[in-house]
Amino acid sequence: MSTLISIRDLRFAWPGQQAILQIPHFELAAGERLFIKGPSGSGKSTLLGLLAGIQQANSGQLKVLDRDLSRLSGRARDRFRADHLGYIFQQFNLLPFLSVTENVTSALIFSRHKRRKLQASATAEAERLLNELQLPSALWTQPVHKLSIGQQQRVAAARALIGLPELVIADEPTSALDADSRAAFIELLFRECSRQHSTLVFVSHDPALEPLFSRVVSLSELNEHARC
Repeated sequence: MSTLISIRDLRFAWPGQQAILQIPHFELAAGERLFIKGPSGSGKSTLLGLLAGIQQANSGQLKVLDRDLSRLSGRARDRFRADHLGYIFQQFNLLPFLSVTENVTSALIFSRHKRRKLQASATAEAERLLNELQLPSALWTQPVHKLSIGQQQRVAAARALIGLPELVIADEPTSALDADSRAAFIELLFRECSRQHSTLVFVSHDPALEPLFSRVVSLSELNEHARC
């Protein structure tokens, strides 16, 4: 399998603070389902922000799809993220007064690359994803703020998956759900990532989710050699 993420001697610190991330070496192959664990405040969300190009490393190399994000401008990183990544935020970041379908298709607005990969209209693909993620069709035209947390979670996942992104990033997306709902959601997410050949990087502090993933990495282990 090809390497989708490659990290070498990465260092990141917020201004005026000690380094929160110092990762000497890490690689992730395309198609893997990675679970990154660690306590709150350990830097998990910061690492996801670096992988998505939202933040930029202070030093080192971070390649995603063979593009070194540490060498790209902010605008170029924004374009790369729009074209190649899907992101499920912890708080979902949905647009509350837009409909469910409009929220899903909003991921395509800034990416001609993703629009070109669709084999149907944007609306048809959004509805296919919502159906696969088991959101009732009666809700598709409703403003998203009227949905339950579990339903909003499925909308956020569909938005991340539309346009066949090579990398899907999920930041604590199941924290508001009960155990049964969490496992069911992750299985749905796995199924759709497999269908689209998307790589999944999933962050959580919940150890009960670990057995569901093919690979589990502790953030402290990634940083371990740098602290020695």
